[in-house]
Amino acid sequence: MDQIKQTSCYHCGDECKTEISFDDKTFCCNGCKTVYEIFSENDLTCYYDLEAAPGSIPKEIEGKYDFLSQKNIIEKLTEFDDGNTQIATLYIPHIHCSSCIWILENLNKLNPNITSSQVNFGKKTIRVTYKSETCSLKDVVLLLSSIGYEPYISLDDFKTGNQNVNRSLIYKLGIAGFAFGNVMFLSFPEYFEVGEFWLEQYKHLFRWLMFAFSLPVVFYAGRDYFVSAYKGLRSNLLNIDVPIALGIAVLFLRSTVEILFDLGSGFFDSLTGLVFFLLLGKFFQQKTYTFLSFERDYKSYFPIAITKINSEGNETPIQVYDIEKGDRLLIRNEELIPVDGILINGKAKIDYSFVTGESESVSKQSGDKLFAGGKQTSGVIEMEAIKSVEQSYLTQLWSNDVFSKNKEDGFTTLTNTISKRFTYIVLSIAIISTTFWLFVDASKAMNVFTAVLIIACPCAIALSAPFTFGNLLRIFGKLKFYVKNASVIEQLAAINTIIFDKTGTITSNKSSSANYDGIALTPSEELLLKNTLRGSNHPLSRTLYDILEEHNIITLNHFEEHLGKGIEATHNNEHIKIGSASFVGAKETSVLNTTVHISTNNQYKGKYTFYNSYRKGLSKLFNKLKKHYDLVILSGDNEGEFENLKKLLPSKTKLIFNQRPDDKLEYIKYHQTEGAKVLMIGDGLNDAGALAQSNVGIAISENVNVFSPACDAILDASKFNQLYKFIKASKRAITIIKWSFVLSFIYNIIGLYFAVTGQLAPVVAAILMPLSSISIVVFTTIATNIVGRKLSKS
Repeated sequence: MDQIKQTSCYHCGDECKTEISFDDKTFCCNGCKTVYEIFSENDLTCYYDLEAAPGSIPKEIEGKYDFLSQKNIIEKLTEFDDGNTQIATLYIPHIHCSSCIWILENLNKLNPNITSSQVNFGKKTIRVTYKSETCSLKDVVLLLSSIGYEPYISLDDFKTGNQNVNRSLIYKLGIAGFAFGNVMFLSFPEYFEVGEFWLEQYKHLFRWLMFAFSLPVVFYAGRDYFVSAYKGLRSNLLNIDVPIALGIAVLFLRSTVEILFDLGSGFFDSLTGLVFFLLLGKFFQQKTYTFLSFERDYKSYFPIAITKINSEGNETPIQVYDIEKGDRLLIRNEELIPVDGILINGKAKIDYSFVTGESESVSKQSGDKLFAGGKQTSGVIEMEAIKSVEQSYLTQLWSNDVFSKNKEDGFTTLTNTISKRFTYIVLSIAIISTTFWLFVDASKAMNVFTAVLIIACPCAIALSAPFTFGNLLRIFGKLKFYVKNASVIEQLAAINTIIFDKTGTITSNKSSSANYDGIALTPSEELLLKNTLRGSNHPLSRTLYDILEEHNIITLNHFEEHLGKGIEATHNNEHIKIGSASFVGAKETSVLNTTVHISTNNQYKGKYTFYNSYRKGLSKLFNKLKKHYDLVILSGDNEGEFENLKKLLPSKTKLIFNQRPDDKLEYIKYHQTEGAKVLMIGDGLNDAGALAQSNVGIAISENVNVFSPACDAILDASKFNQLYKFIKASKRAITIIKWSFVLSFIYNIIGLYFAVTGQLAPVVAAILMPLSSISIVVFTTIATNIVGRKLSKS
């Protein structure tokens, strides 16, 4: 054991040709030693506790990134820059284990000017937020490079949004195909056992030529399998590339030994064919996934609506991806700025926490630039768009890890667990069957060993969940149910309790009416009332705004919205409060209706009484849901609608009123401790806390949607009565995945029978392996499309 410690680097695990000792540890170079010193000085040595020898050797980079000092280049590489904070997403190929993720998400401990760093392990990217006044993009890149995580930066790639990292697959496929064709050609005399004199004379040359053709196939085209297997084993993980790499290595070594000692022609045809068809399958899967493009499709349905002001001054709601450069936009309180633009009117107080993670609001004046992703928090403003919207950027904000909940992706974990166990089983079968054939017929042993390893690759199992969920995300998006990510579908299938808000959720704002009772408002008070309501997105505010007569547009001196209570505003010397009775300073009344009270200059004026109109199909929807779920109405309103709801909804539906936003959150939290899997459906504003606490939070969207990263999905109000069918479709998705597992196991059992009995050549196994993956993709796609058609017809 001591000898092993002395010959392997403590940081990267490579063999030490020149041993450098420090702190009773051995390093292969000064670079690895320096990285260890950096981690040690900053109390980050638990990096080595997560994985054994996880690091990579840092490269010499002096002067390499001087171009990052140029302003025009920084603008292309950063996605956000307000003068104080910059955000950049960098691709880092060296990310491979949990230690990598841990250290990269703790960069702030190495440089305090880095406020946050989030790793996307699947894409091998890191999104870094840093203070641009005291830290530059160059500083970030140099820091990453100094600890062995040098980013891959190509300006051409960042212009197009794609990285050329997959182009090598085409080169490898071409080399493997060329070598495979030539090896097959050189193997013909051996196949037909031709005994002519000149063929006998040159057969050794042919065999060494086949050996030469196999070298680039094994050491270049098949290199990724060996690298992946090595990293997996070094991290004590047995991934699927381990048996594939083992099969390639055994074929190559066995074939080399045969021609070296003149024992035969070897298996170079099977070897080159194996790698070629493995790469061909990988290329086909990659192209198939890109063609189906589930992830990009569902991003393009991102459902933020915004208000556009036309040349005549009329306000009309439009979808954000219809915004064009030069459009004049109205941004209400708590609304997200969807595009970069210039502030025209109003006092902007922008919360950029969705983008930067910093909660401090920034004040902006007319003429200042506003960035996409900021949220207006101080009334209504008008801006002019200077760019069209980029859907992927907005979706990235929605999926920002800062705001996401720590929900277990149970089915993905199940997939990984099955794949891992399956690999152990396959290795056991391969060893046992090979041992058997060594005693029965040694000539078949190598073919059996390789065929078993290849035919039983669990790639098909791993593909079933992402393709099923991905296609369903796309289908849901087309039907105006916009889901944040695939794990939400899984969580939706597991719920057992559904909680509804009342106002703006089960009631329709469009068909509601209101009567005023109180002291008549003066023209100036009506003007102030209308413009105050204009800045709010609360369902009652939007309803009352639409009911009131048109008035001139004025700029408010002050606007503030108190969630769960009301709104207040000031213009010149007049002050108005709109909301609950207690908020405006009125005496509580026993009126059992939804009311909005008004006071001006601390004098109570009166109230608007609303007569709710419930959404179409509400009773029918609740009757369907009641058969399978516990139903709750959790409302902030008074009990005025209790009797109406009791008649309208099925028996045993819990009706709870007078609930503040905090009360809703605590109610959900308590029932989750009792084992409830909660689906919360609310309006996305007052219900933000409850939506975030629930297992799945769905915000109902009318014409104008309040963006909130607290919700997991957004449902168009017109599709409210289809809620049960969306939940049912999520359950069917889980069933589809289970059936795809069954099909994959059946395929593997049949394939293993032929492989173990020596009736399946490795090259045939390599052809069948990608076909199994493709068959799973076809099955899941067709099955989810059938589910989608049933949804569309309903």
